[in-house]
Amino acid sequence: MSEATKDANGAKQVPAVQAKQVHKAFGDLHVLKGIDMTVEPGTVTVILGPSGSGKSTFLRLINQLETLTGGEIDVDGEMIGYKKLPDGQLQTLNDKEIARQRAKLGMVFQKFNLFPHMTALENVMEAPVHVQHMPKAQARELAIKELQRVGLGDRLDYYPAQLSGGQQQRVAIARALAMKPEIMLFDEPTSALDPELVGEVLNVMRSLADEGMTMIVVTHEIGFAKEVADQIVFMDGGVVVERGTPDIIDHPKEARFKDFLQHVL
Repeated sequence: MSEATKDANGAKQVPAVQAKQVHKAFGDLHVLKGIDMTVEPGTVTVILGPSGSGKSTFLRLINQLETLTGGEIDVDGEMIGYKKLPDGQLQTLNDKEIARQRAKLGMVFQKFNLFPHMTALENVMEAPVHVQHMPKAQARELAIKELQRVGLGDRLDYYPAQLSGGQQQRVAIARALAMKPEIMLFDEPTSALDPELVGEVLNVMRSLADEGMTMIVVTHEIGFAKEVADQIVFMDGGVVVERGTPDIIDHPKEARFKDFLQHVL
């Protein structure tokens, strides 16, 4: 179980996500080398770092798209991927248990991964209908609400090819939100967009932060990080080099972080 903190009312509160000495290797390539991280409910954690530092791999581990080599990740106080047996041994969860854990998480990728033969509305309805077995009429109502939430209420019947990259990414966000996740994971959601389209996606993410959505965001958008993040984590070489409040962007302590900021600012 994760260590509990206390909320404003003094009640015990477990972290939304807690990583403990997380390691990940692909063969001889050791991508993550002992990551510790705590994300409190209702906060925004922004992970910065150069390409190849392990940021995206870490997000994929949280969502169980990759399997841990070592360490532990807890979501809402529950170890993901495994359960501890009475003798202390770990047993891998079955697919149904993993799906239950994954349902707490929404993930938005660099590429939008929309179904090209489906409209925006149909893309957002798909998972509630086929994964949650929601009646189509109810799923349609939900999908319309989520598309309106991301500013696309006037694009319900548009196919992905008829939408800009920013609009497609907003459909992808609406699709993730339609599953009612407790935590949203964003893996460089603006990196595939033309510069003039980045702002519309960041605005949606700002509104989610304002609503109190727990978010972990991998991005190079430093201005967004300073404005929205509660916690900044800088990773390089598979380790956390520096972490703190957004103030560390203006006052970095570690040379590797200073060098990174000089190249991206």
